[in-house]
Amino acid sequence: MAVRKNLSPDMLAALHDGVAIPAHPLALDENRQFDEKRQRALTRYYIASGAGGIAVGVHSTQFEIRDEEVGLLEPVLRLAAEEVEKADLRRPFFKIAGICGPTEQAVREAELAVKLGYDIGLLSMGGLTGYDEAQILERTRAVAELIPVFGFYLQPSVGGRIFSYDFWRQFADIPGVVAIKMAPFNRYQTIDVVRAVCCSERRDEIALYTGNDDNIVTDLLTTYRFQVNGQTVEKKIVGGLLGHWAVWTHKAVELLEAVKKVRDNRDIPAEWLTRNLEVTDANAAFFDPAHHFEGCIPGIHEVLRRQGLLQGRWCLNPNEELSPGQMEEIDRVYRDYPHLNDDAFVKAHLSEWLAD
Repeated sequence: MAVRKNLSPDMLAALHDGVAIPAHPLALDENRQFDEKRQRALTRYYIASGAGGIAVGVHSTQFEIRDEEVGLLEPVLRLAAEEVEKADLRRPFFKIAGICGPTEQAVREAELAVKLGYDIGLLSMGGLTGYDEAQILERTRAVAELIPVFGFYLQPSVGGRIFSYDFWRQFADIPGVVAIKMAPFNRYQTIDVVRAVCCSERRDEIALYTGNDDNIVTDLLTTYRFQVNGQTVEKKIVGGLLGHWAVWTHKAVELLEAVKKVRDNRDIPAEWLTRNLEVTDANAAFFDPAHHFEGCIPGIHEVLRRQGLLQGRWCLNPNEELSPGQMEEIDRVYRDYPHLNDDAFVKAHLSEWLAD
C-alpha cells in the first residue's frame, strides 16, 4: 500500500493563502459519449483562467462515471492530470481527485488518485447511510494514510448529512487532513466546522475553503474568532472549491484576488455585501435551488455551451435537464450582471483550447 506523500512547502503556502478551485464538469457529445477534445478544453480553460487547481471526479463530473457500464473514472482523472502536466506551470496548481463510497471503495479511489499523480483527495461523506460518525472518521483515517485529505461537509438536500461538532473536532485531529470544504449551506453548521478546527492543535495545518454557493463572498471576507483555552484564536476561509466556479472562472479568480486585498482591512466596503448577493443570485440560476438543485449540472453545462466550451448540456443520466424556467433565469443573470461573466476571455482563447 502507498504511503501518503505530503504537499511541498510551496503547495502548502498556496493552499493556505487561498486559491480558486473549480469542480470540473464532464464533456459529452450528442450520443452521451465522452468528448475528450472538449474535456481537455475545459481543463485548459481553468488553467488559463488562473485557477489554483481543479477538482475532478466530484459531483460536477457526475458520479455515474464510476458505474461499471460507464467506466470513465480513470480516463477522466488521467486526462485532466495529463493536461496539467502538459501546461508545465511555474506556480502551484492542485490536482484534486474526488473520492467517495464505502471505505473499501474510497481506499481504491485514493490509490488510483495517487497512481495518477493527484495531490489531494476530496473526500465525500455522502451516501454512507449505514455508517455512524465513528466509522466515517475511521474511513477518513484510512484514506489519509494514502493521500492528503480535503474534508467535505455537504448539505443534506443533495445527499449529505449533518455532523456533530464533536465529529469535526475529531476530524480536525486526523493527520493528513490538509483542508476542509464547507458546503452545508447553513451558518450554524459552517461555524461548527470552523470552531472545531480552531480548537484543534492542528488548526494551523488545515486550510478552510467555502463550498457555500449561497454565501461565497461573505464567507471569504469573514474572520472567525473563538476563545480556546483562554486564548483568542482567529481563522479565515481562504479560498473556494466550487461547482459555481466551473463557469465564469476567470472572473471568479479576479474576485478572489480582490477579496484578498481587502479581507484583512478593519473596514471592508459595504459594496462587498452587494457583490455577495449578485454572486448568490447568479448561482441560483445555475444551481437551481428552486427545484432542489435538480438542474445544477445542466445549468453549469448551459453556460459552458453558450461560451462554446461544450457542445450541449448532455449528462450521463438522460433525465438530467434544465428545470422549468431555469433557462430564463440564466438569461436574466447574464443580462443583470454582465460584469460577472468571462465570455470575452473565453472567446479570445477558445480556438487554442480546442486545438489538438
